[in-house]
Amino acid sequence: MMRMKSADKTTPVKTSKEVDERVIVDRIFKAVMAQRLAPKTKLSEAELCDTFGVGRMKVRRALLLLSNQGIVDLQSNRGAYIACPDAKEANDVFEARLHIEPSIVKDLVDYDDDRNLAALRDHVLSEKRAKEEGTRPEAIRLSGEFHVKMVAATGNDLLTKIIRELVTRTSLIVGLFGSGRGTSCREDEHEEIIRAIENKNKEKAVRLVTEHLVHIKDGLELKKPTAIESNLSNILRLAD
Repeated sequence: MMRMKSADKTTPVKTSKEVDERVIVDRIFKAVMAQRLAPKTKLSEAELCDTFGVGRMKVRRALLLLSNQGIVDLQSNRGAYIACPDAKEANDVFEARLHIEPSIVKDLVDYDDDRNLAALRDHVLSEKRAKEEGTRPEAIRLSGEFHVKMVAATGNDLLTKIIRELVTRTSLIVGLFGSGRGTSCREDEHEEIIRAIENKNKEKAVRLVTEHLVHIKDGLELKKPTAIESNLSNILRLAD
């Protein structure tokens, strides 16, 4: 088994007075969304303490919160690991998203709030910049966040929470089963969805978001999970 380098020679993210469990949760969440943290990655309490400069209680509270969100599996006598969806869960996640997101875009077509659409357009521009600059993990994270922001534009906090969890699970699934054949969002797909919403073309908006999700799902190889080595400390610093 490959040993990670000791983290005691590195500088903690912040001092313990500045860091609480929400910072740790957010950093791990961003790393998962960017597919920097692979499924089954062990989240060593000692290494997390060193990385964030906090005590074990804060780390344990953060891991419990992440477990409640389905991002982390807490295994008795073994520790915490990034969750590892199986093929059935992958299918279930996409089925759930295909039920929810087409309905969401129908609602967005009926809304007359240009501020929401402007925010989505700005987000797509950020995606494009990340791709142009070659920052692939950031582009992947922003791509997933687009779907969360699209649901958040309806003002439904419960649906936003549900989609946030489903999008995070999707990132885990793509990290595990992604083939590279189409598991990331095409450059213009989000832009086309926004354009259809702006043009009040409900049928086209529903078709586009459905095709978009199906395209990502079809790029998975559910029988061939991918194992990825992760350097925990380095990854969490990059996720800031």
